[in-house]
Amino acid sequence: MLPKFQRHFREFLRELGELSVLVIEAARSLRYRTPSCREVLAQMYFVGVRSQSVVMTTGAATGMVLCAQTFFQFHKFKMESATGAVVSVGMSSELGPVLAGLMLTARVGASMAAELGTMKVTEQIDALRTLATHPVDYLVVPRLIACTLAAPLLTAQAVVVGIAASYAVGIHLLGISGPYYMANIDRYTDPSDVMIGMIKATVFGAVIALVSCYKGLTCSHGAEGVGRATTDAVVAASITILVSNFFLTVFLTRLFAP
Repeated sequence: MLPKFQRHFREFLRELGELSVLVIEAARSLRYRTPSCREVLAQMYFVGVRSQSVVMTTGAATGMVLCAQTFFQFHKFKMESATGAVVSVGMSSELGPVLAGLMLTARVGASMAAELGTMKVTEQIDALRTLATHPVDYLVVPRLIACTLAAPLLTAQAVVVGIAASYAVGIHLLGISGPYYMANIDRYTDPSDVMIGMIKATVFGAVIALVSCYKGLTCSHGAEGVGRATTDAVVAASITILVSNFFLTVFLTRLFAP
């Protein structure tokens, strides 16, 4: 049991080191080279525009469920009008960025890993090196920029749609007073809650791009290797988002604390 654990731990450290090298190369490329605007815009369209429907649907469903569950619990203490504040703060700082990140991981991260893995298997990446084109400059950096920029925008959409959906459910289905609902949202939702959510979304977008590109660039040969890389990318990025969310919450909350 112990040798197996040691083998897995060494493998984890090796992958962490390789991912760190990829991060350094991407940062160096961003500093010294100008990325292709065409590639960045193409990735922005793929990551941002084409992900709107799934992210907004997730935000709306989450807002409605959170509103209903909060109302049922607050109804026991006659605090129904405070439902809006809970939904607003929860969607802005926690649920919005996390769920948007997970949806992007499932849709965009898997696609990136599969695309780059297929290029690795078919030796297209080796062809790029033959043409004196660094794969990080041409493949990783545009995806990193697109994910980092699109994730906060998609998160903002998910938060707005979620709060609007919760308002519709709370007012028209649960019978909460509309003015009190909006007044509590305005009173208890601090700008720092929105800022925390946007910072988290930016970090999550970078995590999705880096982990997915790394898994794609390092996949083994064959169709099985591409499938394994795609699965590993989704799992690794999702776990990273969930774990890092805790540390970001603690750090950012103390940072923005009055």
